[in-house]
Amino acid sequence: MSISAKTFPIWGFFSLVTNGLLMLAIILLIWQQQRLTNIVASPTADTTSEPEVTKPELGPRHQLNYQQWVDILKSEAKVAAQKPPQHLSILAGDSLSLWFPSELLPENRYWLNQAISGETTEGLLKRLNLFDRTQPQVIFVMIGINDLIRGVSDEIILENQRQIIRYLRRAHPTAQIFVQSILPHGGEESTWEGRERLLAIANNRIQQINQQLQTIATIQGVKYLDLYPLFASQEGNLRREFTTDGLHLSPEGYMVWRTALQIYSQPELEPQPQQNNKDKLKI
Repeated sequence: MSISAKTFPIWGFFSLVTNGLLMLAIILLIWQQQRLTNIVASPTADTTSEPEVTKPELGPRHQLNYQQWVDILKSEAKVAAQKPPQHLSILAGDSLSLWFPSELLPENRYWLNQAISGETTEGLLKRLNLFDRTQPQVIFVMIGINDLIRGVSDEIILENQRQIIRYLRRAHPTAQIFVQSILPHGGEESTWEGRERLLAIANNRIQQINQQLQTIATIQGVKYLDLYPLFASQEGNLRREFTTDGLHLSPEGYMVWRTALQIYSQPELEPQPQQNNKDKLKI
């Protein structure tokens, strides 16, 4: 049965166009990286060895405990609230967002990073009030992988995600809110210290959670940014060139993410505001 123009929302067309542009940009980016790698590769190099992956600099913050993290983020949010910058964008989530290299974040925006390493959906939900007084134009949320690592059920993860969306919509009614998909892990090639816990999580389970998360985002009237297919190999695992250990991202991985943020945060590609927002907040 065909879908008429009357029943297919205009923001759906924007989403389709954006997805197409994003996929094209990522394909070109991957092709360019592979081409440059082939050009600079030595013809006498040992092709059987594993490619060297440059790990991003973590800096001194990775040694902080959770409360120290919270205190720092509270202070940074307070500064952003007292002197509101133009085009404020917020990253909220776990270590994947936390270690996003500042030089790779899209330009012409002021970025406030409100992520904490090891964060869970429950932890993020409890501290969203830290940046209540800020005036963000865009909020990007990525959270959930640590819940899975800790054995939290899908139902609890999704309910916490739903509560996070509701809270952000109430606290920041004029902000564009992007819920980002949970990324796959590296599977058997993972070298992260918690490798066994990663392997206990099937990547197709992550895909199923993402599908439900997309439905929740649609019902709640926020945007869903599906990064999963951009990072997944043909086997459904996190692509080797995009990760340092099967969980965290390499600079190449952050370049892919940067491209997605650039395309999806373009004002001209943003769909029109949804109607009946008050009703949707009750869902």
